[in-house]
Amino acid sequence: MTAFDLYLLAPELSLVALAGTLVLVDLVVRNKSVLPILAALGLVVPLVFSLMLWFDLSGGDTTQMRGMFNTLAVDKFSLFFKFLLIGAAAVVILASTEYVKKFARFQAEYYALVLFSTCGMMLLASTTELITIYISLELTALPLAALAAFLRDTRSTESGMKFLILSAISSAILLYGMVIVYGFTGSTSLSEIAQQIASMDLSGDTPFGSNALLFGIVLMIAGFGFKIASVPFQMWAPDVYEGSPTPVTAFLSVASKAAGFAIILRVFYIAFDLDALSLDWSATFAVLSALSMTVGNLVAIRQDNIKRMMGYSTVAHAGYILVGLAAVAARTPGAEMTIGPSGVLFYLGGFAATNLAAFSVIIAISNRINSDRIDDYAGMARRAPLLATVLTLAMISLTGIPPAVGFWAKIYLFGAAVEANLEWLVVIGVVNSVISAYYYLRVVKAMFLSEPASDERVSFGLPMQLAVAAGFAGTLIFGIYPTPLLNFARTAAGALLS
Repeated sequence: MTAFDLYLLAPELSLVALAGTLVLVDLVVRNKSVLPILAALGLVVPLVFSLMLWFDLSGGDTTQMRGMFNTLAVDKFSLFFKFLLIGAAAVVILASTEYVKKFARFQAEYYALVLFSTCGMMLLASTTELITIYISLELTALPLAALAAFLRDTRSTESGMKFLILSAISSAILLYGMVIVYGFTGSTSLSEIAQQIASMDLSGDTPFGSNALLFGIVLMIAGFGFKIASVPFQMWAPDVYEGSPTPVTAFLSVASKAAGFAIILRVFYIAFDLDALSLDWSATFAVLSALSMTVGNLVAIRQDNIKRMMGYSTVAHAGYILVGLAAVAARTPGAEMTIGPSGVLFYLGGFAATNLAAFSVIIAISNRINSDRIDDYAGMARRAPLLATVLTLAMISLTGIPPAVGFWAKIYLFGAAVEANLEWLVVIGVVNSVISAYYYLRVVKAMFLSEPASDERVSFGLPMQLAVAAGFAGTLIFGIYPTPLLNFARTAAGALLS
């Protein structure tokens, strides 16, 4: 390992150092309130390292810096996700400051696990080789399993065990698929896999041109499908979302999903970016998209628990994002090459801001009323008008109504599908957006039109105010003026193609 390798890994290494520092500080200080402050401020270090890498790429002649024996690639695509993940971790840490009183003795371990998982996700966005992809996935998943069980009650323990077992099964399926692809191509490097496939005769009626390659890719899609909670691999999401500590649920819904789509884009854009193959996996993702949107929205209608509702909501939004993946290869000749992946990145950025805003409010309210039932949000507009306003904007954004960022995210993503002649998928997406309005606006109706069970005001501290403000600002500002986020997404997507 060279000094340059360490520089490329600086954001991840600084996260690990911060996590270790938190555990050590916890041993020597009595005032545990310094832990979230140290954790939040410590994220400035990986952010600065990521900015340095970004400026190096902007000022140099190369669009990608490679290290760690050619298994790690730092480009503007991976840095987009590093910025997003650092931001998500910061908001989750700020939103956890009051919630962690439920497990006050283990605050340092909680924040450290969040940071370790973030480190795995950031590595996942940069890996270009199957073995390192798998290792990064496990570094992401194992801390999340521990975090899901952190409350140590019946539901939390069940959610942690369910996530651990199903994650292990999905990882085994993914690894089996990787082994088959390795056996077929003789390489674990994504670029070399693409070269080997390009040199083979894959003509014939079999999808992907080979039964062996077909089986390997299907298993890899199944493994990645679990990570992004798409149908039919979503069975874990509602129970884990409901039983986990609410800040962990927020982290799962945003960071884990973003990291999953980051590696899916890199794998299928680099390793299988051939006309004969990409059309096949584009059709596969289109079917998964339609199923995820439909199942997620229809089942969410029947939920009374807001965390379960948001769980099925993220299944539906995985379907919306898969529209962009389906459009990646099904584009018409002459269409913009980056419109599919840039649509995915733009949507992920908007979805992150929106979901963090929604969950920050849910954490603040549920922590005070001790309930996650939607009916118990009745009259919240009178008890906490600011929180009710932010949650309303988040629900509007998730539905896809202006002036929130969710409107532009869906417009851009559906536009990519139209460019790729996937109008049928756009119709399904629009219909599902209308269906989703029922359960999103049901929350708004309860807060503004129902009588409150109590007149007691819902108060919250400065860290929670910062978390809510960050989500609200991202949702509203990018809804009114989406150009900066859109340009950022286009720049990052362009790096994937170079």
